[in-house]
Amino acid sequence: MNPAETLTRKSLSALVYPTRRLRRLPSHFRLPPRPLPHHALVSISIMNTKPQILCWLMCDGVHVDPATGKHTLLGIFSAIRARQFPFTHPFMIWFMTLSDVPAGKHKIRISLGRDHATMNVLLDREFESQGPLQRINLINDVRNLTFPAPGDYSIIIEVNEDLLLATSLTVAD
Repeated sequence: MNPAETLTRKSLSALVYPTRRLRRLPSHFRLPPRPLPHHALVSISIMNTKPQILCWLMCDGVHVDPATGKHTLLGIFSAIRARQFPFTHPFMIWFMTLSDVPAGKHKIRISLGRDHATMNVLLDREFESQGPLQRINLINDVRNLTFPAPGDYSIIIEVNEDLLLATSLTVAD
């Protein structure tokens, strides 16, 4: 740049922030992607993992679109409010999505209680998995659930007697 030139915003920017041009390598320098070695493929296929909960929500309803199979959750909530106790909630849905579930039949159990010593089993049912890559959506109807007093209630979710989730539900007055 000639010192007699006046600096413009563009020329000043070019001096302060020089651009680097990234060149693309010629095709004879590029390497093809390497396939996984055989022992890696074998270890992936026999890998045994514990099922995972990807999603767990409480809601008022679920609509499954018959054309696409998409789920629409209606009235999602995370706490319950009541005017008087004991309080009986007439109907709610506990929606969950599981993954990493091995192929075959499995058993899910959901328990609720004020503490871990007084847990009541609310749901005990079987479901089937096509394999660990399948995502399984479970829609669980919970009817006439009674809460004797306000407070935090523990929720335990187990699949095949393995603990997957321990969370809580707040019931307030």
